[in-house]
Amino acid sequence: MKKIIKTDLFNEKLPEFKGAAISADVINSTYDDLFWSDFEQLLQQFAQNNNVEDVNKRVTIKATRDAYKTLGKEPNRYRPSAEALCRRIVKEKSLYKINTLVDIINYVSIETGYSIGGFDEEKINGDILTLDKGRKEDIFNAIGRGLLNIENLPIYKDNTGGIGTPTSDEERTKISINTKKILILINAYSGNEGLDKVISLISNMLIKYASASNINISYF
Repeated sequence: MKKIIKTDLFNEKLPEFKGAAISADVINSTYDDLFWSDFEQLLQQFAQNNNVEDVNKRVTIKATRDAYKTLGKEPNRYRPSAEALCRRIVKEKSLYKINTLVDIINYVSIETGYSIGGFDEEKINGDILTLDKGRKEDIFNAIGRGLLNIENLPIYKDNTGGIGTPTSDEERTKISINTKKILILINAYSGNEGLDKVISLISNMLIKYASASNINISYF
């Protein structure tokens, strides 16, 4: 399990933030029939019960957007990943099937509104991650997006550089079909309420769909 440290600047700007990390040994797969049967039900229900105007009013999504504004980032230009996923569903656009581990994270993000980072822990450089505000000089190659301007975004950094923001994660440490050890970071800008339920949901899904073992949980 990596140790996660918040900088003084991050704590000063966003004192209400609570984070949780889940580390586990896993077996990934390209597709799981049982998982996608459950996921399709969630997607259908979410699309029926929500509209695009209400997505950014969800407590967890609004809190993330407010955090962006506090740090000096425009959330409509750099939408948090959970918001982007939810908007896609209510607009009746199909969701990409990536692999089971990534799909689990997307499931939980849609259900809870938390922007959740997922990483191949063995690709992370060093034993410590720092949660900070992105700098102008930071280079970040976002998954499927290319270079992303992460100035003033919340950013997790290892010894090499940035690995994840609530908007997108970095190519260098992304989950692949060969991932054997996963690190999941839950960003709760709305505070502690509901965080333990999200941890339990993710842990149970990792066990059910990815044969997870040696699960470790920490808060930061």
